[in-house]
Amino acid sequence: MINLEELKLYLSVGRFDSTYIDGIQLYDQFLIYMTQLKKFTFNIKSEVENRNATIELPSNEDIQRTFIGRNYPEVVSYINTNPCECDGECHIYSLPYDFDYFLNLNNSFQGGMFHKVRQLTMKDMIAFEHKLFQLISQDFPFLEYLRIYNGYPQKDKQHSSSTLITFSYLTFLDLESAYVDYAELFLLEKNMHLPRLVTLTMQYKSLTTVTDNFTADATHFNFNKLTSLRVSRKFVRPENFHQYFPFVTLLEIV
Repeated sequence: MINLEELKLYLSVGRFDSTYIDGIQLYDQFLIYMTQLKKFTFNIKSEVENRNATIELPSNEDIQRTFIGRNYPEVVSYINTNPCECDGECHIYSLPYDFDYFLNLNNSFQGGMFHKVRQLTMKDMIAFEHKLFQLISQDFPFLEYLRIYNGYPQKDKQHSSSTLITFSYLTFLDLESAYVDYAELFLLEKNMHLPRLVTLTMQYKSLTTVTDNFTADATHFNFNKLTSLRVSRKFVRPENFHQYFPFVTLLEIV
């Protein structure tokens, strides 16, 4: 391994009573031994939980300074520290981003171009607002798979007055662990354009809320290409179910 000339590293680490992985640790404990390495691309996320030790977690500026003067490629970092300041997560990655998946994006996301990414998961304890999804639609132009973990209502729900968001290649959308606001944002055509969506997973309660118990105009939703619908519980299909989901051939309970 020490003779490698090219290395692509994707790493997710959980730590207790410790601090984030940074450029100094990465170099001193790993890269210094790889003397033949010519190309190094990486995506590293470290999550820390400090319950038995008092450790001051570094700022994003502190993390950035650890990559200076060690022949790293351009590096992006962002930090999400909980209010108690004893827990947090740090995400560092090299540019250009060279992976086809991006996991657990949160509100600390700073933007950038991610042309290779096809799969994205979003997770946070703070609501995702409309502007963040606008940014993601631009920065992940070839996104095919999106899963959202967020149980918090949006504060800024000015969907109708905002620019229409388009995910041109999105085929799979999972909203099972998302607050109903995100179903409203993604599934109403006035808010979102999803021309290739074929698989949808969501809570049954969110489905009935968004469709007003299947009484809202069926043409106002991004359902017209769906072939697979996965919901949280069994239900009796209303008589007009086919109007909402004309091409669904697979209905599953998750």
